[in-house]
Amino acid sequence: MTTVQITLSDQLAQEAQRAGLLSQVAMEKLLREQLQAQRRDSFFSAIERMAQVRAPAVMTPEEVAEEIRAMRAERRGKAGG
Repeated sequence: MTTVQITLSDQLAQEAQRAGLLSQVAMEKLLREQLQAQRRDSFFSAIERMAQVRAPAVMTPEEVAEEIRAMRAERRGKAGG
């Protein structure tokens, strides 16, 4: 178990204490909720970035086969050289 010390203004600390927010259970719940919100925000941010990326052109089967042939020829050239 880890102990965390925070510094709050007296007014905020008193309000939080009256509201029951400074208990171990309440603090753990608040932190878990915030962590979940951050993960969710990060996930949606990543989705937005992905949506902005221009998708590469779709290759035909013939173009794929040609790329494979070129790669194999290059490898043979390096192996023989």
